[in-house]
Amino acid sequence: MKQTIGHAQKLAIVTGGTSGLGLAIAKKFVSNKITTIVTSRDDDKLKEAKESLGDFWVSLKMDITKLNQVPPLINDIVDTYGRIDILVNNAGINLKKDFVGITDEEFQHVILTNLTGVFTISREVSKVMIAQKRGSIINISSMAAHYGLPKVLAYAASKAAIEGMTRSMAAELSPHGILVNCIAPGFIKTNMSSMALDNDPERKRRVLERTPLGILGLPEDVANTAYFLVSGENAYITGAVIPVDGGNSIGF
Repeated sequence: MKQTIGHAQKLAIVTGGTSGLGLAIAKKFVSNKITTIVTSRDDDKLKEAKESLGDFWVSLKMDITKLNQVPPLINDIVDTYGRIDILVNNAGINLKKDFVGITDEEFQHVILTNLTGVFTISREVSKVMIAQKRGSIINISSMAAHYGLPKVLAYAASKAAIEGMTRSMAAELSPHGILVNCIAPGFIKTNMSSMALDNDPERKRRVLERTPLGILGLPEDVANTAYFLVSGENAYITGAVIPVDGGNSIGF
């Protein structure tokens, strides 16, 4: 049964939106009365996130690696809400391991999650947006796509590919009224990054010394950028890879 959304209200999908950057982006959207469908593979995380955010939040169990399940789920969303205005491709995994120790299966799993899954859901959502003649897609990259970081080869490969895909998507979709952009976060203060840096004071010192602002970013910094890109304030930025990194990428 189709649910009504106000004419001025938007519908967003945020993949992997129950923690970290995805959760911050979803909170920003919800606080601005964007109906936000948050996907995750974890039922408990979906329940916990929904209880904390309430109205305008919709939970959807989705495993982005189950490619054949994506098209029917997108069709269900359109059948229910009649539209999709925003897609944020946030879901992803990392693998920290020596290059020569990475198995073919491990490499392919990272690529499947971080790249192929993004391709599949973007393709399906783009069909909807083309018919609407409007929409906004945000991909999430990483500084690993720009630097030679050790022990994250699979992750770096997937994120470099995401940036290339962003540009190609923008070139093809922008004439249909669809903006496609990418955010490349720097060192952002999340539970995972805080634990890693606090346990390695020397690495934390190097990170802060290279970051001109001298501090770690917050998930809200990424969320604010995402909201700007999908808001009415942005009408002319597409195909961009925007670093949200406190200047780390230009630091010396």
